[in-house]
Amino acid sequence: MIAMSVLLMLFVGVWLTAAFVGLVFKLAFGLIGGLFSLVGAVLGLLFGGVALLVVAPIVALALLPFCLPLILLVAVVWAIARGSRRHATPTGAAVH
Repeated sequence: MIAMSVLLMLFVGVWLTAAFVGLVFKLAFGLIGGLFSLVGAVLGLLFGGVALLVVAPIVALALLPFCLPLILLVAVVWAIARGSRRHATPTGAAVH
């Protein structure tokens, strides 16, 4: 019975040691993987931002014929609204 207990304790000790080593490896590789993930995300944002700065004007110019009627309509409505406003007359408090 004592021999069986010793063998069980030895087996459990080896099992716990292996689990601890696995935990340390998992933690280390998780931290290293997280660091690489953060570096990749920052580089992706950088290169994505540069690509957006290059591509956005080209896309805007390509969509200009499609959006031109709407832009002209907004400009006409803005000009009519601005032209129809009455100019405020200065009051006695505003005149120096």
